[in-house]
Amino acid sequence: MKNNSIASTAGAIKNNDDASDVRDVDLSTVHYLSGPVGVHGAEPGDLLVVDLLDIGARADSQWGFNGFFSRQNGGGFLTDHFPMAQKAIWDFKGMMTSSRHIPGVEFAGLIHPGLIGCLPDHKMLAEWNRREQELIDTDPGRVPPLANPPHAKTAHLGKMKGGPERDLAAATGARTVPPREHGGNCDIKDLSRGSKVFFPVYVDGAGLSVGDLHFSQGDGEITFCGAIEMAGWVHMRVELIKGGMAKYGIKNPVFKPSPIVPTYNKYLIFEGISVDESGQQHYLDVNVAYRQACLNAINYMTKFGYSPAQGYALLGSAPVQGHISGIVDIPNACATLWLPTEIFKFDINPNADGPTRFIDGSIDLPIAPDK
Repeated sequence: MKNNSIASTAGAIKNNDDASDVRDVDLSTVHYLSGPVGVHGAEPGDLLVVDLLDIGARADSQWGFNGFFSRQNGGGFLTDHFPMAQKAIWDFKGMMTSSRHIPGVEFAGLIHPGLIGCLPDHKMLAEWNRREQELIDTDPGRVPPLANPPHAKTAHLGKMKGGPERDLAAATGARTVPPREHGGNCDIKDLSRGSKVFFPVYVDGAGLSVGDLHFSQGDGEITFCGAIEMAGWVHMRVELIKGGMAKYGIKNPVFKPSPIVPTYNKYLIFEGISVDESGQQHYLDVNVAYRQACLNAINYMTKFGYSPAQGYALLGSAPVQGHISGIVDIPNACATLWLPTEIFKFDINPNADGPTRFIDGSIDLPIAPDK
């Protein structure tokens, strides 16, 4: 089957140099998905085997966007450093992409669905809502929020029109922001064409949905307002392994990556440890460690003329690798960020002469101050 997919924000973000659309986007509407697709013979306990045969951008939409949500409207991984809305537009040229807002880089895309998975059953849905509301209740006024509860007003319910069943579904339907046991918004860049995914089945028919397509993404999707978000299509094939969840002990999706991936062999690898920007020590905190690795990479790129915002956007968009390199050596976890040097049109490797500012600073990401 071939599923068409609009961009995750359904066209709210435009191909222009004004970031006010990122600032003002209604995140209660995200994500717009294609599905759920019923699979004949699928029953709870089965594994749904999904082959991603091909993925591409819509012929009339050969561009995508990456951005930062305002701290007041979603924020992001580094929202303390980038509190206002910004965006970068990326143009597609076959398998390659470049941005007018981030000069000096070009790279091959690794197109993938950020979101794909099967429907939960009623018991699992209730558990999701319970545990996430319990987390929200620990700090209900937090900005950004700790989780996103059901939002009936903007729930997308396909052909369900009015009546008590529709109202109940809207009031209890899980938001699609996080990944969960069924898969969902995992944002795994390696789920590209040629991948095979094994999804747990929880309801009769499985109910497979897909969306949130990305042209390219760095590990972690740290900018949160996307990798390079795009509209496109996914060509899939589905099969079943009857009773596969019990046979293989699978409770979360398992996948085989694509044999067709862009190859970058040269990297600068930035380390981060569990000590935050203020110097506070944390205990084996991988979140803090990866944050520091990202900040170290951004600071390094500024030495060549990039703005911090350009560096941040690049880490969210380019084929950057993120690794947990150490998790046992108390008190510090070690995370590493692998920045492919071959995506740059100039040499960014350290040398005895010091860095050259190849970027003159005349171009930057559009920014939209908070209202």
